Amino acid sequence: MEITKAQLELEERKEGKDLYSYQKGAIDKIFTAFEESPEDYHLLYQLPTGGGKTVIFSEIVRQYLKHHKKKVLVMTHRIELCKQTSNMLTEFGVNNKVVDSKADLSDQSEYSCFVAMVETLNNRLNDDKLDISDIGLVIIDEAHYNSFTKLFKFFSKSFILGVTATPLSSSIELPMTDNYDELIVGESIESLIDNGFLARAEMFTYNVGLTSLVVGANGDYTVKSSEDLYTDNDMLSKLLQAYEERAKGKKTLIFNNGINTSLHVYDTFRRAGYPVAHLDNTNSKKERAMILKWFKKTPDAILSSVSILTTGFDEPTVDSIILNRATKSLTLYYQMIGRGSRILKDKRTFSVIDLGNNFHRFGPWGDGLDWQRIFKSPTYYLDAILSDEDLESNFRYEMPDALRAEFSKSEDVHFDIQKTYVDSIRAGESSKVVLERSIEQHAKICIENSEDVYDALGLAKQLGDDVDFRIQRYSKCISKSTYNFVEWLKGDYKKKLNSYLRSNFDVVFESIHGYPPED
Repeated sequence: MEITKAQLELEERKEGKDLYSYQKGAIDKIFTAFEESPEDYHLLYQLPTGGGKTVIFSEIVRQYLKHHKKKVLVMTHRIELCKQTSNMLTEFGVNNKVVDSKADLSDQSEYSCFVAMVETLNNRLNDDKLDISDIGLVIIDEAHYNSFTKLFKFFSKSFILGVTATPLSSSIELPMTDNYDELIVGESIESLIDNGFLARAEMFTYNVGLTSLVVGANGDYTVKSSEDLYTDNDMLSKLLQAYEERAKGKKTLIFNNGINTSLHVYDTFRRAGYPVAHLDNTNSKKERAMILKWFKKTPDAILSSVSILTTGFDEPTVDSIILNRATKSLTLYYQMIGRGSRILKDKRTFSVIDLGNNFHRFGPWGDGLDWQRIFKSPTYYLDAILSDEDLESNFRYEMPDALRAEFSKSEDVHFDIQKTYVDSIRAGESSKVVLERSIEQHAKICIENSEDVYDALGLAKQLGDDVDFRIQRYSKCISKSTYNFVEWLKGDYKKKLNSYLRSNFDVVFESIHGYPPED
């Protein structure tokens, strides 16, 4: 087996070296910026999830305190990250104090490093409970969150280092370039994969109609509109089918947009007999610890979650990620997929199942994004992202592998509703001929793969998803897409397909094969 760069460097680390070469290189660049910039400089450092951002800034804190007579403050946006960061700093020999809501600050003079959650710190600073007069370096973890910017006023004479996997603000109205002077781009995802530091994502996409989703004030899809779509029985069936096709038996993490959706997912998998649990931010600390312990120990566990595991959750045994939601956030897309990228001795790849058209919206995970350009001109990047309508106009229904095998005698099973519609209008025909020609094509592929009419009717029953896709595309062509009308069209189409098969099976069969079907 080929020894990767990561494995070689891991052996070096066991011999006393604490950092990988790319991490050392990043630290050198950051300290060079320290030395060449004013004391109030704002520097942003980008490194993919799994690249070791916490390791890097912990070593930066250690070195900074060794060579400077000022203190350090590390800010996070969640209490779990506070504790993880504090533990990592301790491993690097940095004596630090967590400033949470219960912290006793009477001994703060004994510490040179503080770790605090943004909201708690804001309260302590407004109450003048924490002495920050000697803070020379402020480190901000997950710096793309805008909640940190309100605290910058307290640190007008401090060097600020923000770290993030995605230097794109969570709000288009507050671009990161307004708050940071410079971006240093770290090792790319592709490089980390090639050198054995991260696992490679194998992407599987299932086209989903998202035009019913509503974009909220935060620029992403609302929970309510997502819940309406993803709790639908058809979507739950599609999720289960996708899991069984691509992830069955693998440890799987499912991301949802809404607690109700996650509970529906939990019920769906439990009824199907799979080992599954649900986790959201209403679970107690004890419940969360129990669930995550079960997830870690169970090889084929499925964990359905809502937002809570997108950051600060590291479980290398995860083999499959399911995006059971759509998002307009590039950061969230990368965070969710990144939960599966941790390597193990026998793990070099992991599966990603996309049920939110996210792959079409953002491209493959690690697809060489130009972070410098995105940092400097975020609106240019965001404006270039296709709308859901544009995305779906390019979709083509793909039969699942098992179903395609049922139609193996047909060279092509596709039918282009949009092209047929345009051609019919140009020819002065009624739009109704589009569905008539679609029914004829469906009937033809059913008959091609059947010995008698009963076989053909059986195959027609399995074309439900393809029929639904064609009807949705047709309803957009004619600009009439009310729920009741679309549902009526689907039912009418299936009835007419069955009727066509019964009436025309013998004739079509003979035209295909050159001989009549056997009696």
